[in-house]
Amino acid sequence: MARKNLLEISAPNTSRADAVSTKDNRPIAGFLPQTRTGGPVGGITRTLGNITEKMERASDLERQLSEGQTVVDIDPALIDGSFVTDRLEIDPVDLQQLVDQIREHGQQVPILVRPHPDAKGRYQVAYGHRRLAATKELGIKVRAVVRELSDDQLVVSQGQENSARTNLSYIERALFALRLEQREFGRDIIMASLGVDKAALSKMLIVMRQVPLTLVSAIGPAPDIGRRRWLELGEHLESVAIEPIVGELSADNSRKISSNERFQLAMTLASSKPTSSETATAPSTISGVPVTFKRTPARATFVFDSKAAPGFDQFVQERLKSLFAEFQQEKET
Repeated sequence: MARKNLLEISAPNTSRADAVSTKDNRPIAGFLPQTRTGGPVGGITRTLGNITEKMERASDLERQLSEGQTVVDIDPALIDGSFVTDRLEIDPVDLQQLVDQIREHGQQVPILVRPHPDAKGRYQVAYGHRRLAATKELGIKVRAVVRELSDDQLVVSQGQENSARTNLSYIERALFALRLEQREFGRDIIMASLGVDKAALSKMLIVMRQVPLTLVSAIGPAPDIGRRRWLELGEHLESVAIEPIVGELSADNSRKISSNERFQLAMTLASSKPTSSETATAPSTISGVPVTFKRTPARATFVFDSKAAPGFDQFVQERLKSLFAEFQQEKET
């Protein structure tokens, strides 16, 4: 008697293999492919499938762009600066170094932009102003991440990127904080954008209230000058006239020195003791007029005696414009 086939090896079942093959060849989405025919119905199906696939790819790209997952090349002419500036100036030497670096190695780090909220087809920078300026000078497109950002998200991204890269000086960060406050951003947003606590933010705003913007602009970013020195300058400015210092720093010879040196000059001018010619005169009075005044080379101060002549100060104030016009006319004639 013949022995049984204990392993029961049989010939392959071709119909089952075909079924498995058909199942394994299904698309990633899990749908069975359409049966290809040579007729017009099959051609229409293929065309519709191609259109659907292209629409899905376009939608996926749009989603990636909105989430900031894709780097794209954009014409720099289509990109505007942030609505809150954070730099006093871009150092021309540093900019030229960046231009040379991008020319040799390409732009390694993309900038962050958002679709412009008020101009369709344009963009607004969150961070990367120096890289944007460098690509403009090179005449090439800038590599950018496009992301939908609210105003709060933009300023937080802008501040945190600059803080992480230590690109901004102390006074530029303080100026950024002041501009955000003037635009009525909350303290939590300002602290998050600068990566500082409440005490540090308060000191930044104190500096900006003590040192006028005209003087900050005349000095410049002063990258080597920190909080303590700016606070010290602010204290000195409480007892001196600002206009002569700004005038000195705005002179041609002062513009040729570095920003750090202009700060040192401002500190010297603010802390130096006045000479005899600069000393204020003693308060004096005008005979028969309830007003005293004192004069320095930079300003004159009038003090009205409200008890002796109530309302006289208001009377003079209302006529200041006509008095000044009369003064100007006399100067011309």
